[in-house]
Amino acid sequence: MTLLRDPLLNKGTAFTEAERQALGLRGLLPPCVLTMETQVERVLTNLRTLPTDLEKYVALNALHDRNEALFFRVVVDNIDEIQPIIYTPTVGLACQKYGLIWQRPRGMFISSRDRGQIADILKNWPSPAKLIVVTDGERILGLGDLGANGMGIPVGKLSLYSACAGVHPEHCLPIVLDVGTNNEELLNDPYYLGLRERRLTGEAYDSFVDEFMTAARKTFPDVLIQFEDFANHSAFKLLHKYRDEACVFNDDIQGTAAVALAGLFTALRISGGKLKDQKILFLGAGEAATGIADLVVSAMMAEGASEAEALRRNWLVDSRGLVVSSREGLHGHKLRYAHTDQAPIADFLTAIKTLKPTAIIGVAAVGGAFTPEVLKAMAELNEQPIVFALSNPTSKAECSAEDAYRYTEGRALFACGSPFDPVKLNGRTFVPRQGNNSYIFPGVGLGVIASRSRLVTDEMFMAAAHTLANSVGKDDLAQGSLYPALPRIREVSASIAAAVADVAYQRGLADGPAPNDVKALVQSQMYEPKY
Repeated sequence: MTLLRDPLLNKGTAFTEAERQALGLRGLLPPCVLTMETQVERVLTNLRTLPTDLEKYVALNALHDRNEALFFRVVVDNIDEIQPIIYTPTVGLACQKYGLIWQRPRGMFISSRDRGQIADILKNWPSPAKLIVVTDGERILGLGDLGANGMGIPVGKLSLYSACAGVHPEHCLPIVLDVGTNNEELLNDPYYLGLRERRLTGEAYDSFVDEFMTAARKTFPDVLIQFEDFANHSAFKLLHKYRDEACVFNDDIQGTAAVALAGLFTALRISGGKLKDQKILFLGAGEAATGIADLVVSAMMAEGASEAEALRRNWLVDSRGLVVSSREGLHGHKLRYAHTDQAPIADFLTAIKTLKPTAIIGVAAVGGAFTPEVLKAMAELNEQPIVFALSNPTSKAECSAEDAYRYTEGRALFACGSPFDPVKLNGRTFVPRQGNNSYIFPGVGLGVIASRSRLVTDEMFMAAAHTLANSVGKDDLAQGSLYPALPRIREVSASIAAAVADVAYQRGLADGPAPNDVKALVQSQMYEPKY
């Protein structure tokens, strides 16, 4: 019975007659022995009868809790259908409803009441973690402070690590650092499962996170730690504090940057321009926007631009308008893009007409911000305007795919943060693809783990961006797709992992000398969900 309750080992009705005899399972299962293929068909048949994506999320979560191999078989073989359910956009609603739909614990909840005991608590985890995704729940997607409900994000991210890049689920550990929440609705929610107190701040917060980082690295040597959905003020601080001493990265800053840069590289394969000649206007000035801008600047410099020239081609618009040097009270991460000799501009449309960008990138989680007027203005300025509406979930998307194509007369080079259906316009069918971080972070993580790199560097994300862009085929480009088809994700992730591992070996960050075939090393470590 214990075996049937262990999701890593359970096969359910697929246990053979011999296994049932040897493992004491006779009588505990119905007599029919099913193949994994039949089990997958049964899961999908049931799943497709459910009326809402949230109910499908709950059903898949239950499967994950009882049979990991079957869960990941379903995900891997049906990634187009399943990823939007287990991750964006459905995971956002699942986090909002987390206390209501909660069934079984998954991952670890470490609260501020556990200070001084974190090392002992981490020892309760039964498996040797090689990869931790950790959040404090303060900025979940574009939904804000969801406190302990944010656990859905690390769980979803790690599901994609296993499905998209073959990181073994036994090595994956999702963690919520529960330091309270300032969300009044959650504090008054009878089903909320986190601490019912205001967020820890200041030195107390810093020392709590520091205790966690020290304990995690001691308990799980060589572990890769991914910071996820921290608010801007914490995200930059934590990344800068630990990136040069520990194997860490922030997916919202660095992963988003790499997937956006890859999209720009692909768009320019269609339009024929060079990155260093583009002018990019960001709607948003937080961790995603500045992360993308920083990597774009590095890429422009790699093409021969000076740092000053590259910086001048990247502009930010936040809730107060265009970020310029004359504005008072700018935060540290914005200062690099606070340009001189430009008067303040209050709104995004005027900024477009004034600066004449070739690309606009939305990462501010302001739904509908790319209005018809904005899209038409971009189309007037550019033969093939680059339009990236990267905010998610779907309710926060800056524009729909249909609007992006319609208001630019089908000339937009479009990428989105949430899934959109193909668009038919003027006899042509456009297939928009998500600029989803799942194209980047699984492969980066696999490459770091396979090489046992001591650090995660920006050079690795640059290599990942180039590899992803080079994975887009001519057929993809012909239909306006800036990213490869999602069913190719494991192939793409293996290539990205090899590129990342190559950087680790070249820079002396890996554990040991480079093997003769880095990609073969990577592929040998990829988990395949089967019995």
